[in-house]
Amino acid sequence: AVIGRAGAMAAAAMVVAAAAGGGDFSDLREIKKQLLSVAERSRERGLQHSGKWAAELAFALEPLPLSELPPPPVLTEEDARDLDAYTLAKSYFDLKEYDRAAYFLRGCKSQKAYFLYMYSRYLSGEKKKDDETVDSLGPLEKGQVKNEALRELRVELSKKHKAQELDGFGLYLYGVVLRKLDLVKEAIDVFVEAAHVLPLHWGAWLELCNLITDKEMLKFLSLPDTWMKEFFLAHIYTELQLIEEALQKYQSLIDAGFSKSTYIISQIAVAYHNIRDIDKALSIFNELRKQDPYRIENMDTFSNLLYVRSMKPELSYLAHNLCEIDKYRVETCCVIGNYYSLRSQHEKAALYFQRALKLNPRYLGAWTLMGHEYMEMKNTSAAIQAYRHAIEVNKRDYRAWYGLGQTYEILKMPFYCLYYYRRAHQLRPNDSRMLVALGECYEKLNQLVEAKKCYWRAYAVGDVEKMALVKLAKLHEQLNESEQAAQCYIKYIQDIYSCGEVVEHLEVSTAFRYLAQYYFKCKLWDEASACAQKCCAFNDTREEGKALLRQILQLRNQGETSATDVAAPFFLPASLSANNTPTRRVSPLNLSSVTP
Repeated sequence: AVIGRAGAMAAAAMVVAAAAGGGDFSDLREIKKQLLSVAERSRERGLQHSGKWAAELAFALEPLPLSELPPPPVLTEEDARDLDAYTLAKSYFDLKEYDRAAYFLRGCKSQKAYFLYMYSRYLSGEKKKDDETVDSLGPLEKGQVKNEALRELRVELSKKHKAQELDGFGLYLYGVVLRKLDLVKEAIDVFVEAAHVLPLHWGAWLELCNLITDKEMLKFLSLPDTWMKEFFLAHIYTELQLIEEALQKYQSLIDAGFSKSTYIISQIAVAYHNIRDIDKALSIFNELRKQDPYRIENMDTFSNLLYVRSMKPELSYLAHNLCEIDKYRVETCCVIGNYYSLRSQHEKAALYFQRALKLNPRYLGAWTLMGHEYMEMKNTSAAIQAYRHAIEVNKRDYRAWYGLGQTYEILKMPFYCLYYYRRAHQLRPNDSRMLVALGECYEKLNQLVEAKKCYWRAYAVGDVEKMALVKLAKLHEQLNESEQAAQCYIKYIQDIYSCGEVVEHLEVSTAFRYLAQYYFKCKLWDEASACAQKCCAFNDTREEGKALLRQILQLRNQGETSATDVAAPFFLPASLSANNTPTRRVSPLNLSSVTP
């Protein structure tokens, strides 16, 4: 048995040594061998997702000749002794009869059989917990339903861990148990150890991704120097919204030889979705669908993009298509939910998101989307509940924090609002929507200086909804800072017209009205009448525009001259100006080029 065990350890050491070697992709054949080997080892232990990930990645590389295929794993004496029990239990495990599998694996000593024994017990507890959760999908507080097996598993695995008897897969399971018991720090240490012992197992890297909350944490991790680390870093950068770094990593992986990998293509599409580059993300998803037409993963993200663009026919086609492939997949339910939401059938949409959560109560996207639907239905308490669940699943989900901010805004609780919007802003520092929401909050709390900073920053980072300047201008109006208000309105109008948007933009008329009155006060008749004429193009300001034009005409007839040099120069507030340099006097708008 000792000799057999030593042989197995040597084989494992070979895999580890092979996976090491930094981010070196020079020997793709060796990488392919490692991937095929770890895919097989993962499947033997019932780790389907890790097996699938390795197999997908291996498929993207050139096929190996017969002479170079990886040899079957070496069997130890213990493996031989446990083979019958393992073969029987694995067949039960595959049929999801976890308790039955665990029963026949009692007393097995080999690494593979012992892992399957512990993993069966863990999954049995998870299944019972999920069944209970599903039975009461209502307001379930965290911790009401627990996986009863976790504590026992932790005790047994920690003994093995202290005795250094756990292999890479065993360490992974120990880490999962610790994470489920909310022992985050210990779990991170164990996952890092698992990545060192078995760098090729994607599951351990992925679990680590879910526990790292910021870039600082990432810096302090001592990770193995292996090519797998590149995939991990690309993934964690995407999760931490460091999209440029993520895209660079994925590009280098494509250049290294993984250009056919559907996993990488889908991750790039998700990255573009995260920075709201909708056209790029849509084209990549369409390309991905051509390459892998029966793929269901990430299709809910694709449907979010179609939803944002209001592409009803495409979303309808996607929903029908996924329904034909697999009706009872979480992603399918989310796509159908998005379809109904786009058609404003919010009750039906919420129903499908609930169905998704019955299939997987830990599915982040469905909780967030369900929160949005409850918001549409004006059911704030249910929305809050859904968003809180989303945050429990993943504290990095800015949409859930933002959603909570919106619900408390409806409930007129600005202090709560502020807290949640701040959290959303920390996760997405360059997202103008979070900044505008924060600004509105500060305004309600009468902290106008803070509000100004938020609006100005929202404009500086690239205002998606083109509302920051208007809100800033209105603040200046409130504070009787008419020059600053005028300058904001001018910038706003130039912005709206430069991007060639439809002029039915709500606040354009407001801007022209204010500028007409401002120039009128400054006795700049030409500019005032140009703006007043623009006012006449809008229903809500037509009468005021006409009245102002009459006044200007009257004053001109009385011989009032235009005061070209009267208006005083003014500056942006020092706290807001990007480089604190004075800006010039409000220039009269060149309106000849601005035709509605």
